[in-house]
Amino acid sequence: MSLIEARGLAKRFGSETVLHGVNLSVERGEIVTIVGPNGSGKSTLLRMLAGVLQPDSGVVVHAKGLKIGYVPQKLALEASLPMTVRRFLDVPKRVSEADAQAALARVGVAALAKRSLEGLSGGQMQRVLLARALMVQPDVLMLDEPTQGLDQQGQADFYRLIEELRAEIGCAVLMVSHELHVVMSASDRVICLNGHICCEGTPEIVRNAPEYRRLFGTGTQGALALYRHEHDHVHDESCAHEHEESH
Repeated sequence: MSLIEARGLAKRFGSETVLHGVNLSVERGEIVTIVGPNGSGKSTLLRMLAGVLQPDSGVVVHAKGLKIGYVPQKLALEASLPMTVRRFLDVPKRVSEADAQAALARVGVAALAKRSLEGLSGGQMQRVLLARALMVQPDVLMLDEPTQGLDQQGQADFYRLIEELRAEIGCAVLMVSHELHVVMSASDRVICLNGHICCEGTPEIVRNAPEYRRLFGTGTQGALALYRHEHDHVHDESCAHEHEESH
C-alpha cells in the first residue's frame, strides 16, 4: 500500500480554483519533488497531503499509523519570546536530552543547542527545523521549499543530507521546490504542477516533457550533468565543465 494516496483533489480559495483533478501517490523510500511556477498550488498541495488543509473535493488516504515530519517554508517567531534551539525541540512535545542531541548532531548543528533561534542563519534554521521533523521518526518527511534563500552550495549540501537521511531511516521524502538546477538531481520522481499535474516521472522524463519545457525551458541540464558526475562517475568534458562552474 502507498504511504499517501490522493485522488481527485481540488482546492478553491474564494472564487479562484488553485488545484483541480490531482491524483498522486507516495511510496516508501522514494524522493518525490513537486515543482511548478509561483501560484501553481505547490504548498497548498503539500499541506493537503499532510492533512493540515482539507480539499474541497477528492480524498487523501494515509497508510495506517503514518508519521509525518514536516519542515515548513519559514517559521514566524515571536520576537518578544526568545527561545533556544534545544527548547524549540520540546515544542509541541517534550523530548529527551539524548534524542534532541542525536537529532541535532545528525543534521550537523549539535553546537547550536544553546543558541537563540532568532540569531540563526537561514541555513542553520532549516537544519534545526529538519532536526525537529526527525524527532517523530517519520515515515514521510515533507519539506516546503526548504532551501529558499540559501546559495547553490548550501542547497546542494542540504539536498545531499536529505538523500542520506532517506537511505538511513528508509522514509519517503516529499518536497516542494523552485530550485530546479539542484532539485532535479536529488529526486527519484518529479511532479510538475500548474493547477493540475502537467507531467511526472523521473527527472530525465520530466525535463524532456513538452509541458515542462513550456513552463521552465531547458535550464536544468547542468544539474543533471553534475549529478551524473558525482553519483555515476561520468567523466566527459562537458560534465567536468558543469562541475567547475557550479562551485
